[in-house]
Amino acid sequence: MALSEEPAAGAREDGAEEGALARGGVLEAFGDGAETRELLGRLRAVLGDRAAREGVLERFRVIMDKYQEQPHLLDPHLEWMMNLLLDIVQDKTSSADLVHLAFKFLYIITKVRGYKTFLRLFPHEVADVQPVLDMFTNQNPRDHETWETRYMLLLWLSVTCLIPFDFSRLDGNLLSQPGQIRMSIMDRILQIAESYLVVSDKARDAAAVLVSKFVTRPDVKQKKMADFLDWSLCTLARSSFQTIEGVITMDGTLQALAQIFKHGKREDCLPYAATVLECLDGCRLPDSNQTLLRKLGVKLVQRLGLTFLKPKLAKWRYQRGCRSLAANLQLCAQGRREPQTHAETPDGDADDDVPEEVERVIEQLLVGLKDKDTVVRWSAAKGIGRMAGRLPKELADDVVGSVLDCFSFQETDNAWHGGCLALAELGRRGLLLPSRLVDVVAVILKALIYEEKRGACSVGANVRDAACYVCWAFARAYEPQELKPFVAEISSALVIAAVFDRSVTCRRAASAAFQENVGRQGTFPHGIDILTAADYFAVGNRSNCFLVISMFIAGFPEYTRPMIDHLVAMKINHWDGVIRELSAKALSNLAQRAPEYSATHVFPRLLSMTQSLDLHTRHGAVLACAEVAHSLSRLAVQEDRPVADYLDETVVQGLKQIHQQVRVQGLGGELMRQAVCVLIENLSLSKMPFRGDAVIDGWQWLINDTLRNLHLISSHSKQQIKDAAVLALAALCSEYYTKEPGEVDPARQEELITQYLAELQSPEEMTRCGFSLALGALPGFLLRGRLQQVLAGLSAVTRISPEDVSFAESRRDALKAISRVCQTVGVKAGGSPDEVVCEENVAQIFRTLLDCLRDYTTDSRGDVGAWVREAAMTSLMDLTLLLGRDQPELLEAQVCERVMCCLAQQASEKIDRVRAHAARMFMALLHADGPPIPHLPHRGDLQELFPRSDMASVNWNAPSQAFPRITRLLGLPAYRYHVLLGLAVSVGGLTESTVRYSTQSLFEYMKGIQHDPQALEGFGGTLLQVFEDNLLNDRVSVPLLKTLDQMLANGCFDVFTLEENHPFCVKLLALCREEIRKSRDVQKLRSSIGVFCGMVQFPGEVRRKALLQLLLLLCHPFPMIRKTTASQVYEMVLTYGDVVGAGVLDEVMAVLSSTAWDAELPLVRGQRNRLCDLLGVPRPQLVPKPSTH
Repeated sequence: MALSEEPAAGAREDGAEEGALARGGVLEAFGDGAETRELLGRLRAVLGDRAAREGVLERFRVIMDKYQEQPHLLDPHLEWMMNLLLDIVQDKTSSADLVHLAFKFLYIITKVRGYKTFLRLFPHEVADVQPVLDMFTNQNPRDHETWETRYMLLLWLSVTCLIPFDFSRLDGNLLSQPGQIRMSIMDRILQIAESYLVVSDKARDAAAVLVSKFVTRPDVKQKKMADFLDWSLCTLARSSFQTIEGVITMDGTLQALAQIFKHGKREDCLPYAATVLECLDGCRLPDSNQTLLRKLGVKLVQRLGLTFLKPKLAKWRYQRGCRSLAANLQLCAQGRREPQTHAETPDGDADDDVPEEVERVIEQLLVGLKDKDTVVRWSAAKGIGRMAGRLPKELADDVVGSVLDCFSFQETDNAWHGGCLALAELGRRGLLLPSRLVDVVAVILKALIYEEKRGACSVGANVRDAACYVCWAFARAYEPQELKPFVAEISSALVIAAVFDRSVTCRRAASAAFQENVGRQGTFPHGIDILTAADYFAVGNRSNCFLVISMFIAGFPEYTRPMIDHLVAMKINHWDGVIRELSAKALSNLAQRAPEYSATHVFPRLLSMTQSLDLHTRHGAVLACAEVAHSLSRLAVQEDRPVADYLDETVVQGLKQIHQQVRVQGLGGELMRQAVCVLIENLSLSKMPFRGDAVIDGWQWLINDTLRNLHLISSHSKQQIKDAAVLALAALCSEYYTKEPGEVDPARQEELITQYLAELQSPEEMTRCGFSLALGALPGFLLRGRLQQVLAGLSAVTRISPEDVSFAESRRDALKAISRVCQTVGVKAGGSPDEVVCEENVAQIFRTLLDCLRDYTTDSRGDVGAWVREAAMTSLMDLTLLLGRDQPELLEAQVCERVMCCLAQQASEKIDRVRAHAARMFMALLHADGPPIPHLPHRGDLQELFPRSDMASVNWNAPSQAFPRITRLLGLPAYRYHVLLGLAVSVGGLTESTVRYSTQSLFEYMKGIQHDPQALEGFGGTLLQVFEDNLLNDRVSVPLLKTLDQMLANGCFDVFTLEENHPFCVKLLALCREEIRKSRDVQKLRSSIGVFCGMVQFPGEVRRKALLQLLLLLCHPFPMIRKTTASQVYEMVLTYGDVVGAGVLDEVMAVLSSTAWDAELPLVRGQRNRLCDLLGVPRPQLVPKPSTH
């Protein structure tokens, strides 16, 4: 297109840009035309500025990458973009750097759209040949900065090679000077192509394209084709895939050969095909570990094979009459779809001779189907399909048979995958005749469930995915009556893969294949209904597939039994524990759809599997037995039928014996303990008739043993097994430990409570955890009369003692248990403390929970006390809401105030998770759904500061959202102390985001009260109280010193500078001095230096003492402290000009800056004393050490 036409292109572009917005991530048009034109127009201007040049290049790359998924949107705009860039390239005045830059932009466009579309836009007149060739003279193949230029020039040259004139006409007189012969254009092009076939950059690919178009020209092939092929074969023979140089050389040569045999005429290439095949065999490419070489080898082999065979369409191939989906659906709607018979026509080409080399080609392609890399297998599969389409019927059928041989369980997963790809290609091309479908469908059904365990995982997902592709291809290839005999098997297999496959890619592939079959075949039962429930997005969630979608599909009887059978045969024994658990739950759901089948066929199989030698099979079978038994018992209750209708005596006895037959000790014991605990829970919930049976004692022993030995269980299984044992205990006690409904067996109660309370004193933390949660899970009738003992035992676990400081998990679980016990026994104001939560014991419970909010234990795992504080906050909320709902008179004002203040403190601390949890608890109490909680301090103000909408809209994990809201509480006197205590830890913390937003929020509040002396005095007094209460408590005092440093530097207390020796300043100085007295904590000392420097701004005695303290620190035993002090004092003198007199200022600054403060103390002390004299501060006197006599 001429440049004068560009405005017209731009005009079209404007309308397109308006509609270029994406809908659902899909772009409608190229919407960046104006910016692209502006970027391309700036190339000359930005050339000299490297930063601007790279910015323009990166922006253009970002624009183009947006269209990587929809490159066709660029097509209307490619011409004007190329013209703008080629104008720069063809301009004689353009510098080499500008030309390279233009080619970089051209390459980016080519990368997105693909070179094949781009090629036709290059100028390709006769006049373009010489200029393009001349450009190569200035190229350095070793310059890695300009490879895009060489790549694009080779592509351009490959287009100019297509001019319909003999190249010899362009040569003129080659003898330009006597004795000197110029090289012909043909030779120059061939020399360029050969030289770039062996380079290490992408120009090698373009050189192969150039060769394929140049060597196959009529005038070139007569003179140069044989020589080039000879050069290529010699190059291959000399190269070795063992070296990097050899790999690069072989890659370029193989690409060129493959392109020649692809684009060249058969009669031109046939004379050389056998020789090339012979040379290729000698290269032994299948032995190479280079994937690309093996792929190119397969690609070249198939092109050679196609050269040996005449190009024709096999007359015997299967042809489907109508492949259009729209036409197919229209025919179905009109009811005019008549069965079409496809008689297998005799093979009219049977007499054609098939060269013997074809057999070698087919053999190599079959080997390629088993390659270890997918790209090689895919190339081989396409080669098999192309070759079979040119073979006689009998030979093609032999090829199909050889492909089917890949589906042997002696073969690897690679062979299965390659076989599936080959079958899909054969089916798509109509080369799998209906007579072969019986064999093919049988292997595809096996491939859809193919999985081979390898160590701790498995292989086969790619095989199942390829099998889905085969089913997708068959839907498009065959008439419905051909596949009708296999519909039930294929539809069930695809539904099972779409719902129960472990891999999300396979589930989605199966869903797509099912959809294709429903649309094109129209014979799959309930296809539309199933597709609606199991579409591409729905099958993305594995739990949703197993537990929800499967239940819906099982409502169609055609799929119910196949789904159940698949779960029992393939998923219950799966290597992945999550799949086994989901399968057991899915079986439980499906048992509701087919109860008789589950009872009569599934249960016997599951019971026999519980005795399998394979651990995973035993584990899955026990879980499945538990879930299915509970499901059937629930169904019997719903239908008002006896459980025996579904679970006969044989099954019940089998269930009872499981825990005795499976091993819960030794190897695999962890898995089986968890499974048997689930079994106990489900059988108890199913109300099995085991009351008084010895099996109950066995179950109780197993639960107790599991809880007692939790410390021996691996960390990744510990929580799951603990939870399973506690749930099993709760169900077991509720069902089997009552004489009459609600009446406890006293002996059993005494034994259980006494034993569990004793275990709470175990030296093992995990044992305490297990039995704490066990006590919390006991039903109310077992706690009746023993509540005080239980609460006392659990409270003892929550207390920190020297020997169990690090037992944070046991304290956490004890708090959870206290909350559950309170929920279980309920509240009654005048009740007995041994029966319910009442007036006598509620204060002690609150005291225990509130004390745990002071648990800041740390160990190698970090702040483990945070677990305890979170559990305490949850328990406080649960108990307060329980009392507020049932007995609000038991809530005292003092307790409510302390609960809310402690929650506010936790909501202002530094750990995001804890802060968010505390804020949620605070909001839950403030906006309780039931009756409002009484005695909340400042309730009206709180509801105004924290409206109910904040519960859902605020992300309390984010410091940017949490701290601005929490600091509002500083204005409420009841909350100020606790919020300030939490903020001090956050502002002086280490996490950048927490420090930034907490500091901003605190300073905003301080700014608001600067003109309110009363509020400022109140804030200062509270701050000093926090400091005094946490003196020498490093968790608070060190960050508090950092907070004070920032507040003093930010002028938060400037008002106090107007009064000499203000009480706030005096007390603050005294507390700081007391905090660092005799301290050897470097972090604390460094934090205090800033505070002392900040306090110099206060006039009077405070300034003198602060200076004295700083001068003492200048002679501290630690060199780091001396250097830090000198540095900060220097800054302080510059900041506060009235501290040092003008006459001595220069000398003070000189002493501070020139002295080596990390030198020996006697040397430093002299300089320090000099500073004392200059600043008018008395020299510190050395205190003699007390005599040791």
